[in-house]
Amino acid sequence: MKIRFGYVANALGLWDVSPSKTLTFKRYQILPKQERLEKLKTITAQNLFHTKRILHYNIAHEIKLYRFSSSIVPLATHPEVLWDFITPFINEWRELGQLLQQYQIRPSFHPNQFTLFTSTKEQVTRNAVTDMDYHYKMLEAMNVLENGIINIHIGGAYGDKVKTLQRFHQNLKQLPTTIKKNMTLENDDKTYNVEETLMTCEKENIPMILDYHHHMANKMEGELSRYLPRIFNTWNDSYNIPKVHISSPKSDQAYRSHADYVSIDFVLPFLKLAKELNQDFDIMIEAKQKNLAMHRLVEEVASIRGVKRIASATLEW
Repeated sequence: MKIRFGYVANALGLWDVSPSKTLTFKRYQILPKQERLEKLKTITAQNLFHTKRILHYNIAHEIKLYRFSSSIVPLATHPEVLWDFITPFINEWRELGQLLQQYQIRPSFHPNQFTLFTSTKEQVTRNAVTDMDYHYKMLEAMNVLENGIINIHIGGAYGDKVKTLQRFHQNLKQLPTTIKKNMTLENDDKTYNVEETLMTCEKENIPMILDYHHHMANKMEGELSRYLPRIFNTWNDSYNIPKVHISSPKSDQAYRSHADYVSIDFVLPFLKLAKELNQDFDIMIEAKQKNLAMHRLVEEVASIRGVKRIASATLEW
């Protein structure tokens, strides 16, 4: 079993490398009209440059998966702004994509919690389609649609999970098939558990990302061992191998919050469970200390008897 590790958005330790510098709509409105587009371009250029710096960090440390910031382009989906963020930066997007392809780095996006297909309001669904399209366009511009994914949660329950899941399937029909091909779903820590998310993924033929921390905070009746093979099987029609999200609780009182680092004791039961399946998979670290937490966990897992480190961020067990 081979496990590759990655992290989210920002490489801590690199100076001034945030890929998520932004511009509020309020600030945008205050600017003279002739300066607005230029300001958007300036910030986007900065975020793209910082993203490239982060990718070079990943290349140097042999990190094979990376979650891009969803905030690379300021106000990309705001209905009163909507601007062409691809054409002015086509060379920059292509350069990022070339780095991803040359060094075989698996890219992903994770839109925010407002990108959902369970709402009773049509506007919320339209906004979700717009946001998914925004992320799709970035993958397309980088020419990494084959292995790039856009991961979201199912959403709220609205007092009736059965009706809400029916509405999810109905609302999802508004998402173009081309975009849906790059979509994944993950279980969450409050509402839709592993079983419910898995059934939804199987019905829609969408790969499922298991979030182990979320599962521990929101368990179903059956043991995870009953579901893990089915979760991994949802990736059978995908170009990608299965992917798992890993973090650990900040404390018993703040169990759902992510800790700075990942507790090896917390995640080891899952790793041992996965080992029994002998299935290669990727792990996205969602700890607050990002790449630093990833490096620490790799070191700790690598010290386990029988685990072999075959690259800086890749282990074989």
